[in-house]
Amino acid sequence: MNSPETIKMQNNAPENPLSNDVAVSVSWTETSDTVSRHFFFQPDGQFSVKMLDDSRPIVHKMAESFVNQFFPSGFPYSVNEGYLRYTQFRALQHFSSAALSVLSTQSLLYAAGLRPTPAQATAVSWVLKDGMQHMGKLICSNLGARMDSEPKRWRILADVLYDLGTGLEILSPLCPSLFLETAGLGNFAKGMAVVAARATRLPIYSSFAKEGNLSDLFAKGEAISTVFNVLGLGAGIQLVSTVCSTMQGKMVVGPLLSIIHVYCVSEEMRAAPVNTLNPQRTAMIVEEFLKTGKVSSPADLRYKENLLFPGRLIKDAGNVKVGRDLHKAIKPSRLKELKEIFPNEKFLLSCGNSCTDMVLEHNASGEDALRGWLVAAYTRGEDSISKHNSREAYEKMKSVMPSLLPELQAKGWHTDRFLDGKGIRFGF
Repeated sequence: MNSPETIKMQNNAPENPLSNDVAVSVSWTETSDTVSRHFFFQPDGQFSVKMLDDSRPIVHKMAESFVNQFFPSGFPYSVNEGYLRYTQFRALQHFSSAALSVLSTQSLLYAAGLRPTPAQATAVSWVLKDGMQHMGKLICSNLGARMDSEPKRWRILADVLYDLGTGLEILSPLCPSLFLETAGLGNFAKGMAVVAARATRLPIYSSFAKEGNLSDLFAKGEAISTVFNVLGLGAGIQLVSTVCSTMQGKMVVGPLLSIIHVYCVSEEMRAAPVNTLNPQRTAMIVEEFLKTGKVSSPADLRYKENLLFPGRLIKDAGNVKVGRDLHKAIKPSRLKELKEIFPNEKFLLSCGNSCTDMVLEHNASGEDALRGWLVAAYTRGEDSISKHNSREAYEKMKSVMPSLLPELQAKGWHTDRFLDGKGIRFGF
């Protein structure tokens, strides 16, 4: 329907507004202090917006354009808490990493007997990511289950490995006779780092998705990474042309860039509210619940997680250890007794002097692991560990789970799976 016909229909519309015989267009104008927009619904259902007046400063217009380009639609309401901090450090991380890569590439070419210009060093930086790097990728690919359980730890480890590999490349001119060994070992470490970084990317992005907008989050995150990688390459070219034109300069600037790089990725991971249950987060939830009676949300626990040593035992949560082989954790003679104490459960507990071993069935969920953790914590809370105390702890767990589980899910935790990272389960 064209404009003249629309105008005609509007002019000839009957006075009765309830009449459905004639399509009527609807329009209105919204005005604020600095912006005026005209909204128009055409009779065929099409919707259009026209900017009538925009007196905002150019800085505000550029800021809105930047947010629309690099942040998910509906930001900040369409993402979980911590996304802005995560993005800020992610940008700085990519910037420092790209600058560091230019330094390492130029050093490699010097060690190989070449005297490249900074531009040539940038151009061939992609060519040198072969050889031993593929072996590193293959070895690291076998650790996928562990990365699912502790994506933050492995993401930090990936960047540490990457910087170690880059450091070896930067130092390669000091021993040109060992160029192949130095470059190969550096690329081996970087190959492992690439796999770990890519494997942990999806769990981290998923923790921020709030409205089914994972693809939008991923696309905007990669856009930010690309922009700051390019900026970092530019900064690296400038550095190798000036301050880092000598080996002494690289020895000073390289470690500084590496420190910035690792610090930024650590802050990124601390900002991510991962909402899947693993041994550390489950123990922290149980510990907080037993102390205060409250359930912590993923955002509450993100800054309390131990990212370097997640396997530590938490005394107030029962000192539970998950993932040992069944024959090592539980004596075969006790299997029948334990199944009688915990009937129809998908976990078995064996309380020792220093820790409590928990072994899960192959199809156990996060809820099952949480039930076992509570039993272990209640048992450890008694003066002595006995069969009677285990039964009492089991009954106590069953009395609190009906209220605890819905509260956990309301806080955003995914209780349908438990990521122990080792994949060691049992079945009868």
